[in-house]
Amino acid sequence: MGYTFVSATILLLLITDPLGNIPIFANALRGVPVQRRPRVILREVLIAFGLLLTFMFVGDAFLRLMNLSDLSLQIAGGVVLFLIALRMIFPSPQSADAEQPAGEPLIVPLAIPALAGPSALATVMLLVSQAPERRLEWVAALTVTMAVCAVVLVLAERIQRVVGDRVVMAFERLMGLILVAISVEMLIRGIKVLIRQA
Repeated sequence: MGYTFVSATILLLLITDPLGNIPIFANALRGVPVQRRPRVILREVLIAFGLLLTFMFVGDAFLRLMNLSDLSLQIAGGVVLFLIALRMIFPSPQSADAEQPAGEPLIVPLAIPALAGPSALATVMLLVSQAPERRLEWVAALTVTMAVCAVVLVLAERIQRVVGDRVVMAFERLMGLILVAISVEMLIRGIKVLIRQA
């Protein structure tokens, strides 16, 4: 698939799903003082950004080390995105209410897997593997994505108060539906290439 800066940014935003992560962050930060929460959120976003950036730069070497082709990554990425999208449309009842360890969260579950989950890691690797010469463009797309995530999550309580939980939930379902279409398109393109190579 030929991604542009805009389409790559939208795809990364759909996958990192800042609106859908609002309940997860709210639950994990319940025991953290209110004035401390923005710092914790920014720290977790930076950790996720660092991990995704690392995968963006070492992804090619990792694929070669594991003897994986770009095609296998595209098909696997499509499958993972499809499963993530289904979970966005049909969320598990306990996903937002899962028990969190006491104290301030560090890395898990906010940076990983809420923001830098398997689908996000696979996507940044896929972007670079398909157009390595545009790596700086993908870095810019990832930077914009993480900035949007930071703003949305820092303002999460205000967003929930203004629009309400139902609107947030409806918007997440819509993003999940779009992500299903993207994942199916990735699978179709991957299967077409596989058939041509057979």
